[in-house]
Amino acid sequence: MRLEPRRNNRLSLRSRNLRATGAAACLAAAALLLTACGQSSDSATSAATEAAKVLPRKTTASPSATAELTEDQQERKRVLDATKVTFDDAATTAVGEVANGKLVDLDLEGVDDDDRDESPSPSGSGSPTGSASPTGSASPTGSPAATGSPSTSPGADGPVWVAEVAEKDGTVHTVRINAVDGKVIEARVDADQDAEDKKQTADRLAQATQTPEQAAKVATEKKKGTVTSVGLDDNDGNGVVWSVDVVGSDWKKTTFEVDAKNDTIVREETDND
Repeated sequence: MRLEPRRNNRLSLRSRNLRATGAAACLAAAALLLTACGQSSDSATSAATEAAKVLPRKTTASPSATAELTEDQQERKRVLDATKVTFDDAATTAVGEVANGKLVDLDLEGVDDDDRDESPSPSGSGSPTGSASPTGSASPTGSPAATGSPSTSPGADGPVWVAEVAEKDGTVHTVRINAVDGKVIEARVDADQDAEDKKQTADRLAQATQTPEQAAKVATEKKKGTVTSVGLDDNDGNGVVWSVDVVGSDWKKTTFEVDAKNDTIVREETDND
């Protein structure tokens, strides 16, 4: 009867030992798992950091609201925004200054590169106010303001139309017109003409059966825009042409050579600057 309790005691002790050993093993396994997870997390963080150092950051450029204009296009825009008097109105005013005169050339200063180095007359003229679209309008908006010294084109007093009007014998008069209010700034006979120059001008006018206004209409029907220059030129010995400059809404200038006898376009060239 005394042996059974001893065996039960041994079994109970062994069970307690086994349970203790199992608990210790579970604790050790849990510790290993925690260590492994920590190392894995640290490795992942380190790998992400290294990848960020190697891979470049993506950047996105926002497109410009408007296309950049060249220097020439900016100058044309500046001059035409200030111009209120159209080519037709300037031509009418210029011809009216010379008895029985005919228009040979009419040019808006500052639109072409060759005009930018010229200096306008120091005579008083209207100063531009506001802005206009490339088509412009003939209504005057400026107020007269005198200046003491000339400046570079188109001048401190605003843009200027410069016209050459010839008498029947070829004598050319230069007429300068304020392109804001349409007033005549100056009208004078060119002093540099000789007999041969006068004869050449008279001969060209005799050959031109079409008017500069008609040539300008032909050019603007081909390209919508503002007429900034019209001049009578020789067509390489094949008669005469009206050379017409038109500035479009993109502020590029296109030059048309229009036959002065039949109003057909013989040449066309666009200046992309």
